[in-house]
Amino acid sequence: MLKINKYPKIGIRPIIDGRLGGVRESLEEKTMSMAKAVAELFKKELKYPDGKPYECVIADSCIGGVKEAVNCEEKFKAENVGVSLSVTPCWAYGTETMDLDPHIPKAIWGFNGTERPGGVYLAATLAAHNQKGLPAFGIYGKDVQDLNDGDITEDVQEKLLSFARAGMAVALMKGKSYLAIGSVSMGIAGSAVDPDFFQTFLGMRNEYVDSTEVLRRIEKGIYAKEEYEKALAWTKKNCREGEDYNEEEKQRSREQKDEDWEFVVKMTLIIRDLMEGNPKLKEIGFGEESFGHEAIVSGFQGQRQWTDFLPNGDFSEAILNSSFDWNGIRSPYLVATENDALNGVSMLFNYLLTNTAQIFADVRTYWSPEAVERVTGWKPEGRAENGFIHLINSGSATLDGSGRQTRDGKPVMKPHWEITEEEVEDCLEATTWYPASLGYFRGGGYSSNFLTKGGMPVTMCRINLVKGIGPTLQIAEGWSIDLPENAHNTLDARTDRTWPTTWFVPRLTDDVAFSDVYSVMNNWGSNHAAISYSHIGKDLITLASMLRIPVCMHNVAPGEIFRPTAWNSFGMDKEGSDYRACQTYGPLYKG
Repeated sequence: MLKINKYPKIGIRPIIDGRLGGVRESLEEKTMSMAKAVAELFKKELKYPDGKPYECVIADSCIGGVKEAVNCEEKFKAENVGVSLSVTPCWAYGTETMDLDPHIPKAIWGFNGTERPGGVYLAATLAAHNQKGLPAFGIYGKDVQDLNDGDITEDVQEKLLSFARAGMAVALMKGKSYLAIGSVSMGIAGSAVDPDFFQTFLGMRNEYVDSTEVLRRIEKGIYAKEEYEKALAWTKKNCREGEDYNEEEKQRSREQKDEDWEFVVKMTLIIRDLMEGNPKLKEIGFGEESFGHEAIVSGFQGQRQWTDFLPNGDFSEAILNSSFDWNGIRSPYLVATENDALNGVSMLFNYLLTNTAQIFADVRTYWSPEAVERVTGWKPEGRAENGFIHLINSGSATLDGSGRQTRDGKPVMKPHWEITEEEVEDCLEATTWYPASLGYFRGGGYSSNFLTKGGMPVTMCRINLVKGIGPTLQIAEGWSIDLPENAHNTLDARTDRTWPTTWFVPRLTDDVAFSDVYSVMNNWGSNHAAISYSHIGKDLITLASMLRIPVCMHNVAPGEIFRPTAWNSFGMDKEGSDYRACQTYGPLYKG
């Protein structure tokens, strides 16, 4: 994961009735206490990718008019504020006190109390935002509180946290890069990188290097030699090699396999250095290479020009996507297989909302109950009774996805700062590294294999580009499941037993796309998906609305959907209004 030296902050704007002579004075303490309470909530509940709590900046004074609004704006710019929240317990002058920055996610919390009309300010100022084309989120508690009640009610907390998580994701992406290592893999549209999408919707740069840059650095020794020796020793100790399932006459020699291990470890170091840079390279005479590309996410083409004659990228991708390596426990790097930039962005969305590593997988096969019983003799039951989806790809998924981390005795995927050394060992022990299938990967290499433990709540998502619409987002919340061992072995071997498997069941609803498991598979918009621990669909929807990306498919309950209030003006159908609003407002960074 890119090391960010200066994280963006959340700016909190305490809004007050500006009438001096009794009114303003009576509200100063309450208004500022609301701002401080929210800052404490964010500090307690939310963390940056390095595990440190969110930082908040509160305006120097309550904002009762335009002069104080301008002072606040100047402070926020100096303090690197990337998300804006206004809070008020009372009426104030909307257009004079509102945040006018068009590129920063913004929300207003209007206190629900009868002594002072905070809800009236909320409604009036949201109307001003909508009239000016500056969408904002409205936060209003269900229950009336007394003016002296300093508690933030549970429903208000939920919306504040959802807004803050999504807003911070927007701020963290801005100005960073997607690094494409190579070009288009096997005609996959997602790896035909669209710079306009990155620039106008995400505020990101695009960086490109040819795959030969990796080979150049290997052959010229442009990597930290001491770290390489440490990494190779760690790999030999912790990465168990599995049986070679290739035809005997085609198998690579022991000498070639040992050379492959050395090669893929060097690849891992180099891809990381390409993403974030490495000051040690300057020490050995490679100053330009030491800078890196400020990449918060990258993709490696691999197939086929690389893998037809060189070891594949499965080891590098799997280790980089994991929360640990030879240097210990760390935040994951995000590397998309086959340079699928759109799935890389999907992984990035999930990661920035959860701080957990991501599974990259093919949405490979829908197994109906009838087909499972015919092939294995086992009739699916429990969560599997309506069938399930086989998520599997060539060894690039995070090792965290094995589900060997636990919380309260249940399998989970944790932020890196919660992971124990024992859990790292369990993830490594659960993973076997098989010599790559030479039918796919003529140049050799190694693919990871593990089986994801069942019972984890997970969310599958995917960004797609559609001509005439632009980007759209798909979301499917569900669970990983366990199959009987014989059933798993039979089904898994029909695809490739050297690759990691996650058996996935989506939550079904009355919506056509989620009426049955088959429909989820049948409506998925691409061959890849990003799978995150926990049910984060509602936060993905909030994030998408901030970026003006419509959601074309989801199974989130209507009552959990949180979008800017302007979306209510685009019709009573929530999903149709989402499309109309996104089309009307256009990309967040369009100019």
